[in-house]
Amino acid sequence: MMATKNDTINGVLGNFRIEPKEYQLQTINQGYINDTYLVMDGTTPLYIFQRINQNVFQNVKGIMDNIEDAFSYLVDPTYSTIELVKTESGATYFKEEEGGYWRLMTYIGNSTAYDNATDTKIAQEAGRIVGKFHQLLADASIENYVDTIPRFHDLSLRQQQFEEALVNADPKKLAISKDAIVFAKDTLEKLKALNNAELPLRVCHNDTKLNNILFSKEDDKALCLIDLDTVMKGYFYYDFGDAIRTIANTASEDEQDHSKITFEQNLFEAFVEGLAVNGAFLTKEEISLLPWGAVFMPFIHGLRALTDYLNNNIYYKVSYENQNLDRSLSLFDFTKKALSHIDYMQKVVENKLVPIQ
Repeated sequence: MMATKNDTINGVLGNFRIEPKEYQLQTINQGYINDTYLVMDGTTPLYIFQRINQNVFQNVKGIMDNIEDAFSYLVDPTYSTIELVKTESGATYFKEEEGGYWRLMTYIGNSTAYDNATDTKIAQEAGRIVGKFHQLLADASIENYVDTIPRFHDLSLRQQQFEEALVNADPKKLAISKDAIVFAKDTLEKLKALNNAELPLRVCHNDTKLNNILFSKEDDKALCLIDLDTVMKGYFYYDFGDAIRTIANTASEDEQDHSKITFEQNLFEAFVEGLAVNGAFLTKEEISLLPWGAVFMPFIHGLRALTDYLNNNIYYKVSYENQNLDRSLSLFDFTKKALSHIDYMQKVVENKLVPIQ
């Protein structure tokens, strides 16, 4: 009798320091990149088990060293701790003979994640936990962190990739996406004025969309951030802007009905209030650029989705042919709305956030 997929994965699981038994596996389809499974003993969830996507993350050791170091700092009574389960040889990941890389992490019980904020409490809690994440990592040695995706949020690189895709794309795809292409070119010009020169480099999460935050099922208290594959050097406005694009906007990332895409001021303000709960931890220069982070991050994600669409969907998982185009159009629509709220956002962050002296 042929082995099932679960049998094979259970075999890999046996290489980690856990009680040897037959575990039940449930596929988690929330992420775009890695293959993720919930490991259960009967109906009790115990671990998160992941096969790392090497096409995206080529330096697996670098990723795991970053995560291990970050976890050592993310310890606080108000922040739920996740632990890496070591292999029998004491490593933080297991490599199969055929080349697959696997990792096992402890599961935080009675937790949930949201794709979008449903009320101000969730938005405020998200802000609080993102601020706490940065406070806890403030003492980490940034030189110890490798760039797991080099130039991940480098706009000049994303522009170059976009321009290469334009040259090589199918003419039909170019015609279908012409409006998105025009908007991308116009916005690239506007964002060239962003100046990072006076900003401190930080250990950032770099992927703080709302569903990478765990919340308590009991009271919606934010517990911790998950999916730390991209934890590496960055600027705080990256994490701020990535959170805002999924918190102030109540529509899904690939929403085709753009009338549903909104910039909810009450949710934006609640997120900023959550950041403020942590006290002063940002410089004056960082605070002044936060509104542009809310433009930059949805735009760069939209640009990457558009580029992937033109490149025939080689990076993101898609469930239908034009999903990356829909994703880019939705993200660009939110970018437009964030641009129209720049002055408003500036007033909010300057009123609610106190800079470090």
